[in-house]
Amino acid sequence: MSDLDSLFAANVKWAEDIRRKEPDFFSNLAKQQAPEYLWIGCSDSRVPANQILNLAPGEIFVHRNVANVVIHTDLNCMTVLNYAVEFLKVKHVMVTGHYGCGGVRAALENHKLGLIDYWLRNIRDVYYANKNVLDRLDDQDERVNRLCELNVIQQVDNISRSNIVQNAWARGQELTIHGWIYDIHDGILHKLTPPIDRIEQIPEQYRLY
Repeated sequence: MSDLDSLFAANVKWAEDIRRKEPDFFSNLAKQQAPEYLWIGCSDSRVPANQILNLAPGEIFVHRNVANVVIHTDLNCMTVLNYAVEFLKVKHVMVTGHYGCGGVRAALENHKLGLIDYWLRNIRDVYYANKNVLDRLDDQDERVNRLCELNVIQQVDNISRSNIVQNAWARGQELTIHGWIYDIHDGILHKLTPPIDRIEQIPEQYRLY
């Protein structure tokens, strides 16, 4: 059996196990998705949203990219955010980074990697904006992990300053933005930012009317 055949076999076993425990699971799942959460996380294979939160399929809408970056010109991410907020009516958006992120490390150490350098430039901007703080840390792993945190905080700001989110608040829609970070070493999530759920929490120069 090839490696790919084993994946198909595992899929069949998984589906059969689910049906045995809950016969109507897939028929109910096929009707409608109505998640209350949007997870914007890193593409890292060690950070799967559903498993970390112990949620079943259909309970969380997910967007992942290298180093959980949110850029207003990234139509992929903005389309996901727009769909989640305006059509699925999610109540919570969680930007979730993780310690030891390879993308963040590459940005900090200024490696030349190719096309991804353009993407990581956004994290380098976060580094240079906080250079004085980060350069005071003696240990490189410490610097990487602190930049992982600062990167999440910046992406939370980017989301809360988007017209998608601010239009939702203007409509009176219940929507809260969160910044979290995941520790791969123990599997625990940590809160990084206070919840943001109204425009008054946004600096005035970023408020859209």
